[in-house]
Amino acid sequence: MTKVLVVDDEPQIVRALRINLAARGYEVLTAHDGASALRVAASDRPDVVVLDLGLPDRDGTEVIAGLRGWTSVPILVLSARTDSSDKVGALDAGADDYVTKPFGMDELLARLRAAVRRAAHPADETELAVVETATFTVDLVAKRVHRDGSEVHLTPTEWGVLEMLVRNRGRLVAQKQLLQEVWGPAYAKETHYLRVYLAQLRRKLEAEPSRPRHLITEPGMGYRFEA
Repeated sequence: MTKVLVVDDEPQIVRALRINLAARGYEVLTAHDGASALRVAASDRPDVVVLDLGLPDRDGTEVIAGLRGWTSVPILVLSARTDSSDKVGALDAGADDYVTKPFGMDELLARLRAAVRRAAHPADETELAVVETATFTVDLVAKRVHRDGSEVHLTPTEWGVLEMLVRNRGRLVAQKQLLQEVWGPAYAKETHYLRVYLAQLRRKLEAEPSRPRHLITEPGMGYRFEA
């Protein structure tokens, strides 16, 4: 049984999550502040953590940092904070995903399942050698992309962006992380670069660039590749 640690100081949120998760076969642990969250995580070793940032005793990013000091457990942030700096801060601290309150239960559960799957079956280089979508194929070893049987020419920068997203498929890649990996630390705030290059990649790869299925934008946070 998958163990989920829910960390939130709003009783109604905790109750709703406990009911919905338990009904789907999860074992639910709860904590109402940062200190108890760290204690429960250490003693009961949950498989995934759902964490609010606005806790009464400390900021949620401190809890993320505390967990990341000793565990790689998936952390799904569930917060009313919508400012992009809060989202980026949580992702940079080590969170795996970010859902804004109010949230749809179906979306939250889907992201929770995805986080648990990634943790249970980490992708290795062999598995990721060739990634296929309904529209295009990415060969990470040969560094080539094909669409409709023909090779698609990508610039080195376009390939760098695509490779980073594909190697983290299903996982949110923060804007800052993507910029630093592809352009370098000096470009960590140049978010307009990402908008330009993602638009170029969508034009080359997506069947409907204005309604992308594979190169997804998470507003204010980053980007996600879905096969």
